[in-house]
Amino acid sequence: MDNALTIDRLQFAFTVTFHYLFPQLTMGLAPLIVIFKSLALWKKEERYNQAARFLAKIFALSFLFGVITGIPMEFQFGTNWAKFSQFSGGVIATTLAMEGVFAFFLESSFLGLFLYGEKRIGPKWHWLSAFMVFVGAWLSGYFIIATDAWMQHPVGYSLAADGTVQLNSFWLLLFNPWAIWQYLHNMGGALITGSFVVTALGAFYLLSRKHTEFGRLFVKTGVIVAVIASIFQIFPSGDRQGQLVTNYQPVTLAAMEGLFQSESGASIVLIGQPDTAAQKLDNPIYVPGMLSFLTHRRWEATVKGLNEFPRDQWPDNIPLLYYSYHIMVGLGTLFIAIMLGAVFLLWRKKLFDARWMLWILMLSFPFPFIANTAGWITAEVGRQPWLVYGLMRTAQGASPTVSAGNGLFTLIGFMGMYLVLGVMYLFLIGREVDHGPKLMTSQNGVTTLGGNLVAQGVGPSQKEAQ
Repeated sequence: MDNALTIDRLQFAFTVTFHYLFPQLTMGLAPLIVIFKSLALWKKEERYNQAARFLAKIFALSFLFGVITGIPMEFQFGTNWAKFSQFSGGVIATTLAMEGVFAFFLESSFLGLFLYGEKRIGPKWHWLSAFMVFVGAWLSGYFIIATDAWMQHPVGYSLAADGTVQLNSFWLLLFNPWAIWQYLHNMGGALITGSFVVTALGAFYLLSRKHTEFGRLFVKTGVIVAVIASIFQIFPSGDRQGQLVTNYQPVTLAAMEGLFQSESGASIVLIGQPDTAAQKLDNPIYVPGMLSFLTHRRWEATVKGLNEFPRDQWPDNIPLLYYSYHIMVGLGTLFIAIMLGAVFLLWRKKLFDARWMLWILMLSFPFPFIANTAGWITAEVGRQPWLVYGLMRTAQGASPTVSAGNGLFTLIGFMGMYLVLGVMYLFLIGREVDHGPKLMTSQNGVTTLGGNLVAQGVGPSQKEAQ
């Protein structure tokens, strides 16, 4: 059973990690599409509409692959985690059903209208369709976060006679304080991903001297949104999420920080390697008193170490938890530094000509995906050994009839299938990026290029402009 449990955990970890590459991008692009559509209505410039249409194509491809990779996860609740589903279905089925019935259909319906209905519904209704796609994407995220937040901090439930949990307060489930701050932190991370991708696209076009007008537009909008989202990710959303962990999961906090012994005026570790066997950190570089201040708002406050808790309550992979947390925080700090530098150059009107910064912006786009993945690993590994914190251990939730061989066979199958899907996705996205935002030609023979009007036969040819 131990081997089967390990395989079940690896399978779900693999499928959910691969799947989340797509929703974090769609949830991050959705508000940027709304921003460009709003600018199009306000300034009456076609280039903003073209920018929104182009990003909508990337959104649609990512949405499609998100749906494809998300469906197998739902089946795993019944195949690999039947005991968990039986135990908690009376609660989490509510939010999971609402995500599918309300948010998913809202997002997908208005996405179709946005992609294919512009000429039929007019600019204002087309803006509304973009806004509703944004609402659907972010509402979908909330229902999923509310489900996970209940597993982190169970509220609004009662234990039934058969040992299962039943929902007795819908509003407590929906407005779980853990859900609110986890949601804000998660969506901040998604917005960082979307804005970094848009910025990288713009930098790529400027460096390659293709679609340069759109390159400037994407870089300018992307860095402004990214710097706001990156700061918000540290404070207040990251700070408030840390307060929840401090109050409700202190053993998780100790493991995240590699704090094996309780300390008054506890230091925060910048760099170090946890040695679980010796219960110490090797080669630490730390800031004295900072952990106490950040967690309890007092420099001299005592922070509980792992020694305060029974060993069977420790997270079962402390090094993974520790490194994931520090990767997330380290990258988040780097995001602020990069985008503050980019905004400074933008303010000085030097950003578009600073090729060294454009290279940094272009090459930085994978890091938000890594940071968001590390953040989710921190949240889920930090909850261990609990599947539902304080109520059900992970070892109790797996399906007893699924063997390790069956689990391994399907895990290998998923890996092969997702490899094919990943290559296909990169090919399709690469093709869209290479084509770039399309030129729009009016009936009087005037071509609109990124908001600039070029009379055919007078200005540069379309081939040169492209």
